[in-house]
Amino acid sequence: MTHISKGSPFPLGSSITSQGVNFSLVATNAEYVEILLFEKEDSISPKTILKLDQNNNTGPYWHAEIKNLNEGCIYAFRVKQKNNEINNNYDKKVLLDPCSRGITGWGSYKRENALKTQENTNSCLKSVVCDRKLFNFKDYPRPKHSWEETIIYELHIKSFTESTDKNESCFKKFLKKIPYLKELGITTIELLPIFCFDPTDAPNGLENFWGYSPINWFTPHFEYVSNESAEKNREEFKRLVEECHKADIEVILDVVYNHTSEGDSQGPAISWKGIDENLYYFIGKDKNYQDVSGCGNTIAANRGLVRKLIIESLKCWASEFGVDGFRFDLGIALSRGENLSPLENPPIFEDIECEPELINIKLISEPWDCGGLYKLGDFPSKNTFTWNGHFRDDLRRFWKGDKDTAWNMSDKIKGTPSIYKEDNIFPKSINFITSHDGFTLKDLVTFNRKHNFANREQNRDGDNHNNSWNHGTEGPTTNLLINDLRKRQQKNLILSLLISKGVPMLLMGDEIGRSQGGNNNSWCQNNLLGWMNWDPSQQDLELLEYFKYIINIRKKLIKILNPSPSFLPKNQNHENIPRYHWHGTKVDSPDWSSWSHTVAFSINKGKTNPMVWIGLNAYSKDIDFQIPKCKYNWLKVIDTSMSEIRPPLTINEKYVSIKSRSSLLIISEEVFREENNLF
Repeated sequence: MTHISKGSPFPLGSSITSQGVNFSLVATNAEYVEILLFEKEDSISPKTILKLDQNNNTGPYWHAEIKNLNEGCIYAFRVKQKNNEINNNYDKKVLLDPCSRGITGWGSYKRENALKTQENTNSCLKSVVCDRKLFNFKDYPRPKHSWEETIIYELHIKSFTESTDKNESCFKKFLKKIPYLKELGITTIELLPIFCFDPTDAPNGLENFWGYSPINWFTPHFEYVSNESAEKNREEFKRLVEECHKADIEVILDVVYNHTSEGDSQGPAISWKGIDENLYYFIGKDKNYQDVSGCGNTIAANRGLVRKLIIESLKCWASEFGVDGFRFDLGIALSRGENLSPLENPPIFEDIECEPELINIKLISEPWDCGGLYKLGDFPSKNTFTWNGHFRDDLRRFWKGDKDTAWNMSDKIKGTPSIYKEDNIFPKSINFITSHDGFTLKDLVTFNRKHNFANREQNRDGDNHNNSWNHGTEGPTTNLLINDLRKRQQKNLILSLLISKGVPMLLMGDEIGRSQGGNNNSWCQNNLLGWMNWDPSQQDLELLEYFKYIINIRKKLIKILNPSPSFLPKNQNHENIPRYHWHGTKVDSPDWSSWSHTVAFSINKGKTNPMVWIGLNAYSKDIDFQIPKCKYNWLKVIDTSMSEIRPPLTINEKYVSIKSRSSLLIISEEVFREENNLF
């Protein structure tokens, strides 16, 4: 006989006690709650059903301690909701614990059986009781790279590892790729969603591959682990974080708190919806789900109990798994209040900033949502850095040769002060040219338009405004001149990214010329189109060496290229503070006209001592540039018109010629001597 006692409202979810297991569930509209205990993961019915009455209810919390249960116990909930104006009668649905640390039942799971009128007991997902051991920070401390030094590498864990050993899980295969990332020179990886998601949440028989469709905020996705047990799944991901920390690489997670896989009112009831849909989601008076996510629903992150769940999830990944930061998908959607009204001071960000366990965590957000809200420099969280979409667009337009781009290019290089209002202060800008959402770098210079027919949406999906350029031929070509120009443009774009003030982010595979065949929305492409190709014969090794080289240069010149208060003297008027000086073809004569396709600048120590000079020529012809006088000699370090990296070359002339659609980076001998082993 199962012994049940009142238990405790905290912690949320299932937790191991000295007597057994404590369960706690938030359900504000529940008449009663049932805890279902299953013998095995594939059990088609529960072995025990325990009904919680008012004795097990404290405010919004339903809780109970069940003796003699252990780690690995399989359970789920059923919730009888009180009648209300939006009651969708989910009381027969078997539901996941929103705080599940482990999930099982994927072998029998059927999404269609979670719909309103369907019985799902024999095809439901089930929660698993797991120990909540904290991460071993003593042996695997956080790298804690400063924002100024951070270089992010965005990757999809399965795409990155799928074309390697098929007998190991993604997390285990990733361990073998850490030396590659270390050699590349990045400091931080940003993983596309690893929260457990529903691969069948996709139209037309496709697979949801990217994972922006969460069914839980606490559990690693089942397709990325060995699935020996829920606890071993957790240990696999912990091991990944441990090994990254050993290699001095930070781990940031792309997290989805703005919506769930449950869709709109016609979608399945897997967890939140059947427990308390009126609490977790914005629902209008017409009983329809309000949506600024583009996925059918929007999480009501303004509400205290919902915020608590989000905070608990963040703490779980930070304290139990040891991750170093989070990137919030459509993060500005979390600032919406009732009726989706934007809040001036959204409480979710205040809660995060007040949480001791999240103090030293890197926070990044998309500053837009599908409802048109866009807050970049004015994002409502003082500690959160934002994806700078204007940076992406302006750099692409400049190198494509558009008009009215020179001034915008200079603005982005010096940290987008037009938006962030932080000239000479380190901006909270995540700079990028490519990301998972859009063209790869190679495709950006290979296609004028998207080619998404493989997604079975008649090429309707994906962005139509890519600011891309095929350089004369749509798609791959054998024309050597076009291929040379495309290679040069890739080098130009990456150089422009890595010499700009802010935090640079690189996309997986751009360093080897990875292509998706012009697909700019590969969310459903679990195949060669979306995978990293590890065959050296299929990689652009010249480009790879260039990436390594320019990343190393950025690191060596970080105090010049990316100055911040932490690098600078306390006296901001000190003569040694790096300052931008803008030039054109003549020194101190920048050309901001609409027809200008060039940008040249130096970064000076004081007013007269240039340390670095950079010239960018997006024009169709070679152009001569006057370079400022240098206290010592100038050394040519990078010339993107060259097919190979060459040793630094002394420049004695007053002018340098930059070839058409090429870039030049020169440094003073003073800097070269100061930075030992610069090259």
